[in-house]
Amino acid sequence: MDSASPASQAPHRAGFACFVGRPNAGKSTLTNALVGTKVAITSNRPQTTRHTVRGIVHRPDAQLVLVDTPGLHKPRTLLGERLNDVVRTTWAEVDVIGFCLPADQKIGPGDRFIAGELAGIKKTPKIAIVTKTDLVDSKTLAEQLIAIQQLGEELGIQWAEIVPVSAVGDKQVALLADLIAPMLPESPPLYPEGDLTDEPEQVMVAELIREAALEGVRDELPHSIAVVVEEMLPREDRPADKPLLDIHANVYIERPSQKGIIIGPKGARLKEVGMKSRKHIEALLGTPVYLDLHVKVAKDWQRDPKQLRKLGF
Repeated sequence: MDSASPASQAPHRAGFACFVGRPNAGKSTLTNALVGTKVAITSNRPQTTRHTVRGIVHRPDAQLVLVDTPGLHKPRTLLGERLNDVVRTTWAEVDVIGFCLPADQKIGPGDRFIAGELAGIKKTPKIAIVTKTDLVDSKTLAEQLIAIQQLGEELGIQWAEIVPVSAVGDKQVALLADLIAPMLPESPPLYPEGDLTDEPEQVMVAELIREAALEGVRDELPHSIAVVVEEMLPREDRPADKPLLDIHANVYIERPSQKGIIIGPKGARLKEVGMKSRKHIEALLGTPVYLDLHVKVAKDWQRDPKQLRKLGF
């Protein structure tokens, strides 16, 4: 290419970035803000993201594919160990790593643990992203930026950038995309325009149901809920302008005693879960949905490799 060619002829770039950070550091919220639609499940409870959900940011000059890894943590169960393996493999394969640190919490042992792991991945550019800046004043933010700079120096990490953002207030989110784009390799778009995620729809629907099911019972059942969509079928005999999608899904818990918590008095809780998730699912799929939910017990599924496989982990 002629070096004097106009800037508009700059090569298109495309590649993968992932956000890392301890659980609840704002990774999924940031993914959603960048993509502009709800693709990764967001919740104020750690470890709700179990699948590598990819959000896709389409820009005229670049396509950024976001890989959302589960939070890296010290594993206590077989599920935990599997999640950590997924994380390390992902880090080695992406073009850019964004390390999310919340502005409203001092850097803690969890952050250091992850930063230590990041220091071992030499080639990939790393951006430190200070999330949730809407929750702090400018003095606290300045102190956090300095602390992150020092953390990098201590561990020998050269931050490509340190960027404060607020996904909730939409502050600097576009700037973050501007900074990541030039770090991606030259490449035509990897996904067709209009694609927001390459997760199969059934997995996304299951995530939306799981998010709704967790809503009122996080304290009691934070990690013991898994959702499997058994089938999604268009209802037969419907006129073309009034389609209806039948979705049958099972909500799995670990112990019979948890069943009552999910179902609620006279089934009120489960009904609420159905209504909430149905709204999100209809928005996602753009079609009216009939949602049929059942609660089942899968004994101690987090520790049982056979069950883990069945539930998609």
